[in-house]
Amino acid sequence: MNAPVKIETTLKDWETDQEVRWCPGCGDYAILKAVQRTLPQLGADPKNTVFISGIGCSSRFPYYVESYGFHTIHGRAPAFATGAKLANPDLDIWLVTGDGDGLSIGGNHLMHVLRRNVNMQIMLFNNEIYGLTKGQASPTSREGTKSPSTPIGSYDHPARPAAFALGAGARFVARGFDVSKNLPDVLKAAHAHKGAAFIEIFQNCIVYNKDVFNDFAAPKGAEDRQLWLEDGQPMLFAGGTKGITLDRDALSLAVVDVTDGDWEGAGVIVHDVTNRSIAHMLVEMPFGPFPMALGVLYDDPRPTFEDAAMAEKSAVSAGKEANLAKLLGKGQTWTVDGTAQDPV
Repeated sequence: MNAPVKIETTLKDWETDQEVRWCPGCGDYAILKAVQRTLPQLGADPKNTVFISGIGCSSRFPYYVESYGFHTIHGRAPAFATGAKLANPDLDIWLVTGDGDGLSIGGNHLMHVLRRNVNMQIMLFNNEIYGLTKGQASPTSREGTKSPSTPIGSYDHPARPAAFALGAGARFVARGFDVSKNLPDVLKAAHAHKGAAFIEIFQNCIVYNKDVFNDFAAPKGAEDRQLWLEDGQPMLFAGGTKGITLDRDALSLAVVDVTDGDWEGAGVIVHDVTNRSIAHMLVEMPFGPFPMALGVLYDDPRPTFEDAAMAEKSAVSAGKEANLAKLLGKGQTWTVDGTAQDPV
């Protein structure tokens, strides 16, 4: 919840005159359009909106949105975004990063912006590969991924962005994918959250990791393998014929069949976005035996970092005079007389 005053805009108001330079068919195009369509629905003001990115294919984003933007350095976008938010807490900040930029060199910075709960939307585009530097394995690449840096196949265990965010103390964690019609709703929910809102967006790299998410994110035919979560609604998928239940003995989730729509009789649980324990379980569900959990997994606000910083500033400055000359002259001072010719 960032923009203090809503204004009327259209998609065209958020498009720039810059040539969009991603590979033909890249999932980034779909994400860009989803964001540009969502911003008018939020009543966002281009003059109050800032897109800040690091390095990578995703980080071209600020050039293509008609707002303020900052294309920073590798992995350090969270630090720049934190500084901008502290300098002007009224700014509506969107941080754009990728699985390589955000979870490799930038993992330290991303962790701290999440645990501090700085009020911004963080979009992490996850294509499970380094796209800009020609297809090396990234922190999220699956075991067995063949790439220029892992020609025989990666034996590295991949990082899970949503699990990382929860572990770092994020109070809002969501998932979507590039061509999903539900992605704008996820973006709206993130914007409505006051605090650091983390969205992992699965993104198809058409050149170096093509169709790696097709098993659940193909444009057609993968709907049965998607679990779209909605607060207060049962966790159903596959057209309502299957659901997720909680095995209370094993303290783990399980898939159950739903007959004749009787999800309650099947023991399907209702999604509660404030339940952190269930959110962890949803993030850790292995795809295949389970569907891919998408939508808002966790949403439980707490006070933000900049609110605390501004409150401290107000408290320590209350009743004090803003006088720089007086401040510089405070304490011990010395007056130096004489010239360079005087003996020391």
